[in-house]
Amino acid sequence: MTDTQPDIESLRTRFQLIESKRESLIRLLEQPNLGTLRIDVNQALEEIDELIEEFKRTFPDG
Repeated sequence: MTDTQPDIESLRTRFQLIESKRESLIRLLEQPNLGTLRIDVNQALEEIDELIEEFKRTFPDG
């Protein structure tokens, strides 16, 4: 199973990038002129949070 190990590491690297984007969404929510886009940003945050939970359940040692 060592041939799948680089794939898992690649996933972890990509996942870290996704996690870093979460902070950008939080900063965006702090903008007072967001208007109705606030709904979309909130939805994106919820989906990223779900993805984080699922990833950590699937790869608990990461």
